[in-house]
Amino acid sequence: MLVVVANDLPPAVRGRMKLWFIEPRPNVFVSGIKDSVATAVIDYLYKHCPPESGLLMFRSLPQPPGYEIRTIGPLRKPMTNISGLQLVVETLVSA
Repeated sequence: MLVVVANDLPPAVRGRMKLWFIEPRPNVFVSGIKDSVATAVIDYLYKHCPPESGLLMFRSLPQPPGYEIRTIGPLRKPMTNISGLQLVVETLVSA
């Protein structure tokens, strides 16, 4: 499985993504493609997306922890790595 969340995609890339993915929300793409195709899609995104695209890609892996997070450009939320586990940092706002 591959999930791609983008801040902004070039129109040509967004159109191409719709070949492999469903887009349940704008700039959120989800697909159950095979690992080899997922690698090809990630390589395509690295070649055709500028850093301003702000991509966050979650790819399922057969070994622990079961996923890999890849990024292109600046993200809205920081990431951290704890004992080999990639995590997105969430901040809580108390009411």
